Amino acid sequence: MPEIPLVPAHWCFPAHPASVRRARHAVAESLPDVLRPQLVYDLCLLTSELLTNAIRHGACGEGGDLVELVLWPADGHYWLAVSDPGTGKPALTHPGPDCENGRGLLLVESLATAWTVRPRPTRGTSVIAGLSVHQGG
Repeated sequence: MPEIPLVPAHWCFPAHPASVRRARHAVAESLPDVLRPQLVYDLCLLTSELLTNAIRHGACGEGGDLVELVLWPADGHYWLAVSDPGTGKPALTHPGPDCENGRGLLLVESLATAWTVRPRPTRGTSVIAGLSVHQGG
């Protein structure tokens, strides 16, 4: 008989900046105590960056938008998917030294073992990033 996988942790938050703190807390509370503190820190940092991007760039501004967060372990990684109702495709940019924004995905690129952007089947976009449970440190 195959091993039954864990049910992913799943949350929906209002597309509002106050949700970023709530999402970080939810992720940290859902992780097992045996994970290294650096992995928990990195997952919370990824949560902040991805959720902030979803709120800023993917919410339609209609007031009732929600952003979705899913966290699950698989294949030696913790995977984080942040989804929003927007149709844009987030892209890695290299802002100049005087730019105040635009470095979120550079941070994701630096932290994540792998990441990608995927359209959702019905509406919106998901950014998925994974961190290796066995990474050095």
